[in-house]
Amino acid sequence: MESKKILIITYYWPPAGGPGVQRWLKFVKYLPDFGIQPIVYIPENPTYPIIDENLVKEVSDNAIILKHKIFEPYQLASFFSKNKTKKISSGIIPNQKKQSFLDKLFLLIRGNLFIPDARVFWVKPSVRFLEKYIVENNIDTIVTSGPPHSLHLIGLELKQKLSVKWIADFRDPWTTIGYHKSLRLSNYASKKHKFLEHKVLNTADTIIVTSKTTKTEFEAITSRPIAVITNGYDNENVEKQVLDSKFSLAHIGSFLSERNPSILWESLVELLSEIPDFKKHLEIKLIGAVSQEVLEAVAEFGLNPYLNNLGYVSHGEAIAHQKKSQVLLLIEINSKETRSIIPGKLFEYMVSNRPIIAIGPNGSDFAEIITNTNTGVFFDYSEKEKLKKVIGEFYNQYLNGKLQSNGVGLQKYSRKSLTKELVELLNK
Repeated sequence: MESKKILIITYYWPPAGGPGVQRWLKFVKYLPDFGIQPIVYIPENPTYPIIDENLVKEVSDNAIILKHKIFEPYQLASFFSKNKTKKISSGIIPNQKKQSFLDKLFLLIRGNLFIPDARVFWVKPSVRFLEKYIVENNIDTIVTSGPPHSLHLIGLELKQKLSVKWIADFRDPWTTIGYHKSLRLSNYASKKHKFLEHKVLNTADTIIVTSKTTKTEFEAITSRPIAVITNGYDNENVEKQVLDSKFSLAHIGSFLSERNPSILWESLVELLSEIPDFKKHLEIKLIGAVSQEVLEAVAEFGLNPYLNNLGYVSHGEAIAHQKKSQVLLLIEINSKETRSIIPGKLFEYMVSNRPIIAIGPNGSDFAEIITNTNTGVFFDYSEKEKLKKVIGEFYNQYLNGKLQSNGVGLQKYSRKSLTKELVELLNK
Protein backbone atom coordinates (compact mmCIF):
# COMPACT_ATOMS: atom_id res chain seq x y z
CA MET A 1 0.00 0.00 0.00
CA GLU A 2 1.30 3.48 -0.89
CA SER A 3 2.47 5.54 2.09
CA LYS A 4 0.42 8.53 3.21
CA LYS A 5 2.24 11.75 2.21
CA ILE A 6 2.69 14.60 4.69
CA LEU A 7 4.18 17.96 3.72
CA ILE A 8 6.15 19.50 6.62
CA ILE A 9 7.02 23.20 6.34
CA THR A 10 9.86 24.13 8.67
CA TYR A 11 12.64 26.72 8.77
CA TYR A 12 15.17 24.99 11.01
CA TRP A 13 16.76 21.93 9.42
CA PRO A 14 20.31 20.54 9.31
CA PRO A 15 22.89 21.98 9.12
CA ALA A 16 21.05 24.31 11.54
CA GLY A 17 22.08 23.65 15.12
CA GLY A 18 20.29 24.43 18.37
CA PRO A 19 16.99 23.20 19.80
CA GLY A 20 14.69 24.38 16.98
CA VAL A 21 15.88 21.69 14.58
CA GLN A 22 15.50 18.61 16.79
CA ARG A 23 11.71 18.25 16.99
CA TRP A 24 10.93 17.72 13.31
CA LEU A 25 14.26 16.08 12.50
CA LYS A 26 13.23 13.30 14.89
CA PHE A 27 9.56 13.15 13.83
CA VAL A 28 10.74 12.75 10.23
CA LYS A 29 13.12 9.99 11.32
CA TYR A 30 10.28 7.86 12.74
CA LEU A 31 7.28 8.75 10.53
CA PRO A 32 8.14 6.09 7.89
CA ASP A 33 7.90 3.41 10.64
CA PHE A 34 4.19 4.27 10.81
CA GLY A 35 3.58 4.19 7.05
CA ILE A 36 3.95 7.92 6.44
CA GLN A 37 6.13 9.51 3.74
CA PRO A 38 7.56 12.82 5.07
CA ILE A 39 8.15 15.59 2.53
CA VAL A 40 10.09 18.43 4.15
CA TYR A 41 10.04 21.96 2.73
CA ILE A 42 12.94 24.17 3.87
CA PRO A 43 14.74 27.37 2.76
CA GLU A 44 17.51 26.90 0.21
CA ASN A 45 19.74 29.71 1.53
CA PRO A 46 18.79 30.31 5.20
CA THR A 47 20.57 32.50 7.75
CA TYR A 48 21.06 30.09 10.64
CA PRO A 49 22.60 31.60 13.81
CA ILE A 50 24.03 28.21 14.78
CA ILE A 51 25.49 25.56 12.45
CA ASP A 52 26.00 21.88 13.32
CA GLU A 53 27.16 19.93 10.25
CA ASN A 54 27.01 16.64 12.20
CA LEU A 55 23.20 16.82 12.20
CA VAL A 56 23.14 16.40 8.41
CA LYS A 57 23.97 12.70 8.97
CA GLU A 58 20.76 12.33 11.02
CA VAL A 59 18.40 13.29 8.19
CA SER A 60 16.29 10.26 7.27
CA ASP A 61 17.04 8.68 3.89
CA ASN A 62 13.28 8.18 3.54
CA ALA A 63 12.56 11.92 3.59
CA ILE A 64 11.94 13.92 0.43
CA ILE A 65 13.53 17.37 0.85
CA LEU A 66 12.20 20.39 -1.06
CA LYS A 67 14.13 23.67 -1.05
CA HIS A 68 13.16 27.16 -2.15
CA LYS A 69 15.09 30.41 -1.97
CA ILE A 70 14.42 32.83 0.86
CA PHE A 71 15.20 36.52 1.33
CA GLU A 72 15.96 37.49 4.92
CA PRO A 73 16.69 41.01 6.18
CA TYR A 74 19.31 39.50 8.51
CA GLN A 75 21.44 39.07 5.40
CA LEU A 76 21.45 42.87 4.91
CA ALA A 77 21.68 43.72 8.62
CA SER A 78 24.82 41.62 8.96
CA PHE A 79 26.69 44.19 6.85
CA PHE A 80 26.31 46.63 9.76
CA SER A 81 27.03 44.20 12.59
CA LYS A 82 27.31 40.48 11.93
CA ASN A 83 27.73 39.65 15.63
CA LYS A 84 24.67 41.63 16.81
CA THR A 85 22.54 40.23 13.98
CA LYS A 86 23.54 36.67 14.83
CA LYS A 87 22.74 37.14 18.52
CA ILE A 88 19.35 38.77 17.97
CA SER A 89 18.32 36.13 15.39
CA SER A 90 19.18 33.42 17.95
CA GLY A 91 17.11 35.10 20.68
CA ILE A 92 19.96 36.60 22.71
CA ILE A 93 18.68 40.13 23.33
CA PRO A 94 20.86 42.44 25.45
CA ASN A 95 19.51 43.72 28.75
CA GLN A 96 17.43 46.84 28.08
CA LYS A 97 19.66 49.04 30.25
CA LYS A 98 22.76 47.94 28.32
CA GLN A 99 21.38 48.16 24.79
CA SER A 100 23.40 50.30 22.41
CA PHE A 101 21.80 52.57 19.81
CA LEU A 102 22.40 49.83 17.21
CA ASP A 103 20.77 47.20 19.46
CA LYS A 104 17.67 49.38 19.88
CA LEU A 105 17.53 50.15 16.15
CA PHE A 106 17.78 46.48 15.17
CA LEU A 107 15.04 45.52 17.65
CA LEU A 108 12.80 48.37 16.52
CA ILE A 109 13.13 47.31 12.87
CA ARG A 110 12.81 43.59 13.67
CA GLY A 111 9.67 44.10 15.76
CA ASN A 112 7.80 46.65 13.67
CA LEU A 113 8.75 46.21 10.02
CA PHE A 114 8.89 42.42 9.83
CA ILE A 115 5.66 40.97 11.23
CA PRO A 116 5.51 38.33 12.53
CA ASP A 117 9.27 37.90 11.95
CA ALA A 118 12.10 38.39 9.50
CA ARG A 119 11.13 35.31 7.44
CA VAL A 120 7.86 36.92 6.28
CA PHE A 121 9.26 37.46 2.76
CA TRP A 122 9.33 33.68 2.28
CA VAL A 123 5.53 33.40 2.58
CA LYS A 124 4.37 34.47 -0.90
CA PRO A 125 7.02 32.61 -2.97
CA SER A 126 6.51 29.49 -0.82
CA VAL A 127 2.74 29.53 -1.36
CA ARG A 128 3.21 29.81 -5.14
CA PHE A 129 5.75 26.96 -5.17
CA LEU A 130 3.87 24.65 -2.80
CA GLU A 131 0.39 25.19 -4.25
CA LYS A 132 1.54 23.63 -7.51
CA TYR A 133 3.51 20.85 -5.76
CA ILE A 134 0.61 19.87 -3.49
CA VAL A 135 -1.83 19.53 -6.38
CA GLU A 136 0.59 17.61 -8.62
CA ASN A 137 1.54 15.16 -5.85
CA ASN A 138 -1.91 14.60 -4.31
CA ILE A 139 -0.92 15.77 -0.83
CA ASP A 140 -3.85 16.14 1.56
CA THR A 141 -2.10 17.08 4.83
CA ILE A 142 0.37 19.87 5.61
CA VAL A 143 2.16 20.75 8.85
CA THR A 144 3.72 24.12 9.68
CA SER A 145 6.19 24.48 12.53
CA GLY A 146 6.93 27.78 14.26
CA PRO A 147 8.66 29.85 15.35
CA PRO A 148 9.35 31.50 13.02
CA HIS A 149 5.59 32.04 12.94
CA SER A 150 5.73 33.32 9.35
CA LEU A 151 5.61 29.65 8.41
CA HIS A 152 2.08 29.45 9.82
CA LEU A 153 1.12 32.17 7.34
CA ILE A 154 2.24 29.81 4.56
CA GLY A 155 -0.11 27.19 6.00
CA LEU A 156 -2.90 29.78 6.32
CA GLU A 157 -2.74 30.77 2.64
CA LEU A 158 -2.46 27.17 1.43
CA LYS A 159 -5.48 26.23 3.56
CA GLN A 160 -7.48 29.07 2.01
CA LYS A 161 -6.50 28.09 -1.54
CA LEU A 162 -6.60 24.28 -1.40
CA SER A 163 -8.62 21.46 0.12
CA VAL A 164 -5.94 20.32 2.57
CA LYS A 165 -5.85 19.40 6.23
CA TRP A 166 -3.57 21.84 8.07
CA ILE A 167 -1.84 21.16 11.39
CA ALA A 168 -0.07 24.14 13.03
CA ASP A 169 2.72 23.06 15.38
CA PHE A 170 3.83 25.64 17.96
CA ARG A 171 7.22 24.77 19.45
CA ASP A 172 6.88 28.03 21.41
CA PRO A 173 3.97 30.42 22.00
CA TRP A 174 3.49 33.44 19.71
CA THR A 175 2.54 36.70 21.45
CA THR A 176 3.31 35.49 24.98
CA ILE A 177 6.84 34.23 24.32
CA GLY A 178 9.41 35.78 26.68
CA TYR A 179 11.34 37.91 24.18
CA HIS A 180 8.19 39.40 22.56
CA LYS A 181 8.16 42.30 25.03
CA SER A 182 11.78 43.13 24.12
CA LEU A 183 10.98 43.83 20.45
CA ARG A 184 9.95 47.45 21.09
CA LEU A 185 6.62 46.90 19.35
CA SER A 186 4.40 49.80 18.35
CA ASN A 187 0.70 49.60 19.18
CA TYR A 188 0.01 48.79 15.50
CA ALA A 189 2.61 45.99 15.43
CA SER A 190 1.31 44.49 18.66
CA LYS A 191 -2.26 44.44 17.33
CA LYS A 192 -1.13 42.89 14.05
CA HIS A 193 0.66 40.07 15.88
CA LYS A 194 -2.52 39.39 17.85
CA PHE A 195 -4.64 39.49 14.69
CA LEU A 196 -2.40 37.02 12.83
CA GLU A 197 -2.17 34.72 15.85
CA HIS A 198 -5.99 34.69 16.13
CA LYS A 199 -6.42 34.01 12.41
CA VAL A 200 -3.94 31.10 12.40
CA LEU A 201 -5.41 29.53 15.53
CA ASN A 202 -8.95 29.74 14.16
CA THR A 203 -8.15 28.47 10.65
CA ALA A 204 -5.88 25.50 11.29
CA ASP A 205 -7.69 22.16 11.53
CA THR A 206 -5.60 21.06 14.50
CA ILE A 207 -3.06 22.83 16.69
CA ILE A 208 -0.13 21.13 18.42
CA VAL A 209 1.63 22.72 21.39
CA THR A 210 4.44 21.53 23.64
CA SER A 211 2.98 22.41 27.05
CA LYS A 212 -0.26 22.45 29.02
CA THR A 213 0.00 26.17 29.76
CA THR A 214 0.23 27.06 26.06
CA LYS A 215 -2.81 24.87 25.43
CA THR A 216 -4.76 26.78 28.09
CA GLU A 217 -3.65 30.14 26.61
CA PHE A 218 -4.73 29.11 23.12
CA GLU A 219 -8.06 27.71 24.32
CA ALA A 220 -8.98 31.29 25.27
CA ILE A 221 -8.46 32.29 21.61
CA THR A 222 -9.84 29.34 19.64
CA SER A 223 -12.22 26.39 19.85
CA ARG A 224 -10.12 24.35 17.40
CA PRO A 225 -8.75 21.04 18.76
CA ILE A 226 -5.42 21.46 20.54
CA ALA A 227 -3.08 18.55 21.30
CA VAL A 228 -0.07 18.61 23.63
CA ILE A 229 2.92 16.73 22.21
CA THR A 230 6.06 17.61 24.14
CA ASN A 231 9.60 17.43 22.87
CA GLY A 232 11.52 14.32 23.81
CA TYR A 233 14.72 12.30 23.74
CA ASP A 234 16.20 9.93 21.21
CA ASN A 235 18.48 6.95 21.73
CA GLU A 236 21.81 8.57 20.91
CA ASN A 237 24.90 6.60 19.92
CA VAL A 238 27.26 8.12 22.45
CA GLU A 239 30.07 6.17 24.11
CA LYS A 240 29.86 5.57 27.85
CA GLN A 241 31.29 8.64 29.56
CA VAL A 242 33.64 8.90 32.51
CA LEU A 243 32.18 11.33 35.04
CA ASP A 244 33.94 14.67 35.51
CA SER A 245 36.43 14.54 38.36
CA LYS A 246 35.25 18.00 39.45
CA PHE A 247 31.85 18.77 40.99
CA SER A 248 30.64 20.14 37.66
CA LEU A 249 27.39 22.07 37.32
CA ALA A 250 26.67 22.17 33.57
CA HIS A 251 24.28 24.44 31.71
CA ILE A 252 23.84 23.23 28.13
CA GLY A 253 22.11 25.47 25.59
CA SER A 254 21.52 29.21 25.14
CA PHE A 255 22.02 31.15 28.37
CA LEU A 256 19.96 34.28 27.74
CA SER A 257 20.33 37.59 29.60
CA GLU A 258 16.98 37.23 31.40
CA ARG A 259 17.86 33.71 32.59
CA ASN A 260 20.66 35.08 34.76
CA PRO A 261 20.01 33.23 38.09
CA SER A 262 21.41 35.35 40.91
CA ILE A 263 20.10 32.85 43.49
CA LEU A 264 22.40 30.21 41.98
CA TRP A 265 25.47 32.47 42.01
CA GLU A 266 24.68 33.58 45.60
CA SER A 267 24.28 29.98 46.75
CA LEU A 268 27.61 28.97 45.24
CA VAL A 269 29.43 31.94 46.79
CA GLU A 270 28.04 31.09 50.24
CA LEU A 271 28.94 27.40 49.88
CA LEU A 272 32.48 28.36 48.85
CA SER A 273 32.86 30.28 52.11
CA GLU A 274 31.13 27.67 54.30
CA ILE A 275 32.60 24.39 52.99
CA PRO A 276 36.44 24.30 53.14
CA ASP A 277 37.05 21.94 50.19
CA PHE A 278 34.21 23.17 47.94
CA LYS A 279 36.54 25.51 46.05
CA LYS A 280 38.83 22.59 45.18
CA HIS A 281 36.04 20.73 43.43
CA LEU A 282 33.59 23.26 41.97
CA GLU A 283 33.33 23.72 38.20
CA ILE A 284 30.68 25.80 36.39
CA LYS A 285 30.40 24.49 32.83
CA LEU A 286 28.60 26.67 30.29
CA ILE A 287 28.03 24.99 26.93
CA GLY A 288 26.33 26.96 24.15
CA ALA A 289 25.71 30.64 23.42
CA VAL A 290 26.05 32.69 26.62
CA SER A 291 24.94 36.31 26.95
CA GLN A 292 27.40 38.96 28.08
CA GLU A 293 25.16 39.75 31.07
CA VAL A 294 25.51 36.19 32.40
CA LEU A 295 29.30 36.24 32.01
CA GLU A 296 29.46 39.62 33.77
CA ALA A 297 27.34 38.28 36.65
CA VAL A 298 29.62 35.27 37.08
CA ALA A 299 32.60 37.63 37.24
CA GLU A 300 30.88 40.04 39.66
CA PHE A 301 30.17 37.17 42.08
CA GLY A 302 33.85 36.19 41.95
CA LEU A 303 33.11 32.86 40.29
CA ASN A 304 35.43 33.22 37.28
CA PRO A 305 38.07 30.89 38.80
CA TYR A 306 35.50 28.08 38.61
CA LEU A 307 34.11 28.92 35.16
CA ASN A 308 34.64 26.66 32.14
CA ASN A 309 32.96 28.41 29.21
CA LEU A 310 33.09 25.91 26.32
CA GLY A 311 30.91 27.80 23.82
CA TYR A 312 28.82 26.03 21.21
CA VAL A 313 29.57 22.35 20.62
CA SER A 314 27.95 19.81 18.30
CA HIS A 315 24.79 18.03 19.42
CA GLY A 316 26.78 14.81 19.91
CA GLU A 317 29.31 16.57 22.15
CA ALA A 318 26.47 18.18 24.11
CA ILE A 319 24.96 14.73 24.77
CA ALA A 320 28.38 13.51 25.98
CA HIS A 321 28.64 16.45 28.40
CA GLN A 322 25.13 15.69 29.70
CA LYS A 323 26.24 12.18 30.57
CA LYS A 324 29.55 13.09 32.24
CA SER A 325 28.69 16.28 34.13
CA GLN A 326 27.92 15.79 37.82
CA VAL A 327 24.81 18.03 37.87
CA LEU A 328 22.77 19.51 35.01
CA LEU A 329 21.33 23.03 35.20
CA LEU A 330 18.00 23.94 33.63
CA ILE A 331 17.15 27.63 33.96
CA GLU A 332 14.15 29.57 32.66
CA ILE A 333 13.29 33.27 32.80
CA ASN A 334 11.39 34.30 35.92
CA SER A 335 8.17 35.57 34.37
CA LYS A 336 4.54 34.54 34.02
CA GLU A 337 4.97 34.29 30.25
CA THR A 338 7.68 31.62 30.50
CA ARG A 339 5.75 29.14 32.67
CA SER A 340 4.75 27.34 29.46
CA ILE A 341 8.30 26.90 28.18
CA ILE A 342 9.61 23.34 28.45
CA PRO A 343 13.20 23.49 27.17
CA GLY A 344 13.88 20.71 24.66
CA LYS A 345 17.08 19.73 26.44
CA LEU A 346 15.07 18.70 29.53
CA PHE A 347 14.20 15.37 27.95
CA GLU A 348 17.80 14.60 26.99
CA TYR A 349 18.81 15.62 30.51
CA MET A 350 16.27 13.17 31.97
CA VAL A 351 17.87 10.11 30.32
CA SER A 352 21.45 11.12 31.19
CA ASN A 353 21.31 9.57 34.70
CA ARG A 354 22.58 12.88 36.09
CA PRO A 355 20.48 14.87 38.60
CA ILE A 356 18.88 18.10 37.36
CA ILE A 357 18.74 21.38 39.25
CA ALA A 358 15.95 23.39 37.62
CA ILE A 359 15.18 27.05 38.33
CA GLY A 360 12.14 28.78 36.89
CA PRO A 361 8.96 30.73 37.61
CA ASN A 362 6.46 29.35 40.10
CA GLY A 363 3.98 27.13 38.26
CA SER A 364 6.38 26.10 35.47
CA ASP A 365 5.14 23.20 33.35
CA PHE A 366 8.53 21.52 33.42
CA ALA A 367 8.51 21.38 37.25
CA GLU A 368 5.75 18.75 37.11
CA ILE A 369 7.69 16.65 34.59
CA ILE A 370 10.88 16.70 36.67
CA THR A 371 8.99 15.78 39.84
CA ASN A 372 6.94 13.00 38.22
CA THR A 373 9.99 11.40 36.59
CA ASN A 374 12.20 11.68 39.72
CA THR A 375 14.99 13.23 37.64
CA GLY A 376 15.85 16.29 39.69
CA VAL A 377 14.66 19.14 41.90
CA PHE A 378 12.82 22.30 40.85
CA PHE A 379 13.19 25.69 42.57
CA ASP A 380 11.40 28.95 41.97
CA TYR A 381 13.34 32.21 42.26
CA SER A 382 12.32 32.73 45.93
CA GLU A 383 13.83 29.44 47.15
CA LYS A 384 17.51 30.28 47.54
CA GLU A 385 17.99 28.51 50.88
CA LYS A 386 16.33 25.35 49.56
CA LEU A 387 18.54 25.51 46.45
CA LYS A 388 21.68 25.98 48.51
CA LYS A 389 20.77 23.03 50.71
CA VAL A 390 20.22 20.70 47.75
CA ILE A 391 23.53 21.73 46.11
CA GLY A 392 25.22 20.91 49.41
CA GLU A 393 23.48 17.51 49.53
CA PHE A 394 24.48 16.77 45.92
CA TYR A 395 28.07 17.76 46.77
CA ASN A 396 28.18 15.29 49.67
CA GLN A 397 26.80 12.54 47.40
CA TYR A 398 29.50 13.45 44.84
CA LEU A 399 32.22 13.11 47.51
CA ASN A 400 30.86 9.68 48.42
CA GLY A 401 30.56 8.55 44.79
CA LYS A 402 26.77 8.20 45.09
CA LEU A 403 25.50 11.12 43.01
CA GLN A 404 23.13 9.96 40.27
CA SER A 405 19.56 10.16 39.02
CA ASN A 406 17.08 7.29 38.90
CA GLY A 407 14.37 8.39 36.49
CA VAL A 408 10.98 6.68 36.20
CA GLY A 409 8.33 6.70 33.46
CA LEU A 410 10.67 8.10 30.81
CA GLN A 411 9.58 5.94 27.86
CA LYS A 412 6.54 8.14 27.10
CA TYR A 413 8.97 10.93 26.18
CA SER A 414 10.95 8.90 23.64
CA ARG A 415 10.89 10.38 20.13
CA LYS A 416 9.31 7.22 18.72
CA SER A 417 6.49 7.25 21.29
CA LEU A 418 5.84 10.93 20.57
CA THR A 419 5.82 10.25 16.81
CA LYS A 420 3.13 7.64 17.42
CA GLU A 421 1.01 10.36 19.09
CA LEU A 422 1.61 12.61 16.09
CA VAL A 423 0.56 9.87 13.66
CA GLU A 424 -2.71 9.37 15.54
CA LEU A 425 -3.46 13.07 14.94
CA LEU A 426 -2.46 12.87 11.28
CA ASN A 427 -4.77 9.91 10.71
CA LYS A 428 -7.85 11.46 12.35
